[in-house]
Amino acid sequence: MASSRTEELRLKVRDFPTQSGVYIMKNAAEKIIYVGKAKNLRNRVRSYLGEGELTPKTRLLVQALNEIEYILTKTEVEAFLLEASLIKKHRPKYNIRLRDDKAYPYIKFSWNDDFPRLYLARKVKKDGSLYFGPYTSGFAVHGTIRFLNRTFKIRDCTDVMFRTRTRPCLTHQIGRCSAPCVRYVSREEYRHEVEGAKLFLKGQNRKVLAALKERMMKSADEEKFEVAARLRDSIEAVKAILQKQAVINDTSDKDQDAIGFFGDERGTLVETVHVRAGRVLGTRSHFLPQIDPHDPLEDVREWLVDFANQYYEDNFIPDEVLLGAEIGSDMMKLLEAVLKERSGHAATVRFAVGEKGRELVDMAERNAEAHFAKYVSKSEEKMAGLDEIREKLHLPARPRRIECYDISTFQGAETVASQVVFEDGVPAREHYRRYKIKTVVGTDDFASMREVLSRRFRHTEYENPDLLVIDGGKGQLTQALRILEEIGRKDIPVVGLAKARTESDFQAREVRSTEERFFLPGRSNPVTFRSNSEGLHILVGIRDEAHRFAITYHRKLRENTSLSSELDAIVGLGEKRKQALLQRFGSVEEIRAADPEEIAQIKGFHRVLAERILLHLNDEDDGGEKEDLDADTSPGFKIPVD
Repeated sequence: MASSRTEELRLKVRDFPTQSGVYIMKNAAEKIIYVGKAKNLRNRVRSYLGEGELTPKTRLLVQALNEIEYILTKTEVEAFLLEASLIKKHRPKYNIRLRDDKAYPYIKFSWNDDFPRLYLARKVKKDGSLYFGPYTSGFAVHGTIRFLNRTFKIRDCTDVMFRTRTRPCLTHQIGRCSAPCVRYVSREEYRHEVEGAKLFLKGQNRKVLAALKERMMKSADEEKFEVAARLRDSIEAVKAILQKQAVINDTSDKDQDAIGFFGDERGTLVETVHVRAGRVLGTRSHFLPQIDPHDPLEDVREWLVDFANQYYEDNFIPDEVLLGAEIGSDMMKLLEAVLKERSGHAATVRFAVGEKGRELVDMAERNAEAHFAKYVSKSEEKMAGLDEIREKLHLPARPRRIECYDISTFQGAETVASQVVFEDGVPAREHYRRYKIKTVVGTDDFASMREVLSRRFRHTEYENPDLLVIDGGKGQLTQALRILEEIGRKDIPVVGLAKARTESDFQAREVRSTEERFFLPGRSNPVTFRSNSEGLHILVGIRDEAHRFAITYHRKLRENTSLSSELDAIVGLGEKRKQALLQRFGSVEEIRAADPEEIAQIKGFHRVLAERILLHLNDEDDGGEKEDLDADTSPGFKIPVD
């Protein structure tokens, strides 16, 4: 029998428009739990509330459903684009969510610059640069960039260093850069030199090798034997790196992605194979725990298109996307329109039927099956570890969500706290939070923790933790219990984790190490785990992650404070202007290297003030060494600050 709220929603949906748009489902706490797109909003939403049979995931969604809202769009393509954007922003519980917190690494070639260079980038932007990838890891990208810089003499200095150098650096002296920073090479000569790197990244390797060989022979004829030897080494290096890449079709210049999948009632693993100019660049895996591909109620067209829509929001869009399942011509055309809107170029989406296309999809499906087995095995280990934690710590249920907090301060200044969340034994970085301590003066960890926990549990939209980990022994645990009692949350299980200690006996020449100890309320003796226990690894892992995250945030605030204090002495630079300057340049070195015109263009600035700022900073720079504030120690994802 349907609940009264479901009946109310059915009546409400009758008045929904029949236009295209996005529907937003919320629970009783006003938290968004699902976002979907529809060609006909009324019909699509009505299907959730009808009498038909639903998948287990959809039944849970409907049970939690309390409110439905919608946003109209002009076209179905706009609905696709808006849906992906809202899912990325709100990360609803019942949507397909790609769990990678860091975007894939790409090689960015700043081709619009007078003297281009190569960067590692994690987002493809419409900024005039050339993007190549995605690659299997940041390590692979850095290795490729080093190889290309060395082979084609591409500058590796930062833009700030490039603008301010007055003499060549060591890289030029060892013959690995043509020193465009001091104009030892013209813009045209430099671009001709780095054209080979561009061709290499585009997969036009025969042209690269032919050009290098021609230059080598010419240098030998002119008796420039050192240059010829360097070019010979470059040819061998290019050949060596090409041998490591699997060739699918050496006559094709297309960029292709193949998408295959494998799964059972435990979930589905989707594998993407990336082919660039006929060569396999790498593969990536995504596990969808809520999807059973063999469930007759699951529509493969729906979840596969949802996956592609989210996947290609930030990633490189190739010339062709090959699918391992038929999704229908209408859906293919719609997905093609979405990809074209994002990339600005036509992209073909098709079910792989030809020999070459089928070969690629078969590769994706074989990798999906292998990675599925590995993922499930690892997941089962995590579940066993969580069960061990439940048993050892006498918890009422398996701790699916574990939270840990850490306080970081330096002589009572810039006190901050971190909130780290593990879900199912792995970091859930979208739930990490950072707190600036507002009510505590000086060093008082107890008062700081009280403020943090009070602020955290005011957020009723956050899911309650199954376990709270406190860094410390009996004393810290007692304080945490007192705080939770004060804020009315005695129901939350808490454990205190005391670090292992190393003790030295100089007379006996022995070094003894204690175990990680876990203190429970009402128990005098600590609980310990086996050293190879998965449960121990989970708990120690979240403690160490909370400490790292707090230290990182604290260090960044100290650096910003240091930079801000340098600007305080400049006449005419108030708080608003100071913030605008920091937002535009980010570091004192970037401001020093800027032109007066760059600063004067900022809203609220003018030429006289710009020159005053540069005069002050450069005069200070002449007086002594400055701390390097360029290092960005923040994580590669945006974290809300409470």
